[in-house]
Parts: sequence; C-alpha cells; structure tokens
Amino acid sequence: MSENREEYWGMPLNTYCMMIHLSQLTSIIMPGLGFILPIVLWAMNKENNEEIDKHGKITINWLISLFIYSVVCGILVFVLIGIIGLIVLAVLNFVFAIIAAIKANDNELWTYPLSIKFLK
Repeated sequence: MSENREEYWGMPLNTYCMMIHLSQLTSIIMPGLGFILPIVLWAMNKENNEEIDKHGKITINWLISLFIYSVVCGILVFVLIGIIGLIVLAVLNFVFAIIAAIKANDNELWTYPLSIKFLK
C-alpha cells in the first residue's frame, strides 16, 4: 500500500513546518537571515497547504513581536535594563523556536508565548 505524502522542497510536511520555526535561528550565522528565511519558507507554500500557512503566521507573528520588544529593549539600554531584556529575548527566541519546531515535527501547532497576533 503506497502512502500519499506531500513534499515541500523535498521535505515531508511536518519537517517543512519544523524548518519554518528553526529557520529563524539562522540569524546566529548571518544577521537578518532569521527574519527573511521564515517569511520565504512560509510565502512559497502558504497557498499549497493550510498547516504551512498556520505555522508561518505563528512564526511571523513572533518575529514581529520580537522585533518590537527588541526595539524597546534597545531604547532601554540607556538605563541598563535593556541589556538584560535583550539577553532574555535572545534566550526566549532560541527556546521558543526549538519548542515550536519539536511540536511541528509532531504535527502540533504551538503558539509562541508573548506573541502579538498581527496575522490571523
């Protein structure tokens, strides 16, 4: 019995959704790539699969929220609390991406805590 499995960029659906979440960590290697790559992965296949659309929107919402929080912390650097805030945001971004990727690999949708819903 053959199983009908859709593939996106040569990956099964759950792996592709997992990569949407993990791709934001590419900013560790090249600044800015972690914001662009998840958007590209989402935009390329969001019309082809509802799950990709959901995972992409959740990731983009977190990235926009993270950007806003980072700007606020960047301003607060002048009163030193911003440095702590930026460190906390970096850790949260890493941890949240890993959790979301693990959940996506298990075919679950995980909403990032502290994420503002810009895309619904």
